[in-house]
Amino acid sequence: VGLASYAGEKAGGKLAELRSQAQKLADEMVARGEMNAEEAKRFVEDLMKQAQQPPTTDPATNTTSKEPRRIEILSEDEDKPTPSQSPQPSQQNVDRLREQVLKLQEELKRLQREQ
Repeated sequence: VGLASYAGEKAGGKLAELRSQAQKLADEMVARGEMNAEEAKRFVEDLMKQAQQPPTTDPATNTTSKEPRRIEILSEDEDKPTPSQSPQPSQQNVDRLREQVLKLQEELKRLQREQ
């Protein structure tokens, strides 16, 4: 009984640590704008559900989880002009975009310092 209790405490501690790390990762991704708060909450909940499930020993399941999921990319821009065919952006637009990038980089640095 003591060993089972100890194992339960250890597992609970690991789950709490996992939740904390997942929450930190989700918070970082929200701060970067890679996901919104709802997606972050769902991410943490899904990760915790997955962590609490018993491991499967099915070989078919193991092979699919070890390799990355295949993604098919469909190209819709075949009719669009290539960069050499499209008109060059004006210098004013380029300067404006550079300013926006600098402002966003400064904001990102500020947000990272606040954490």
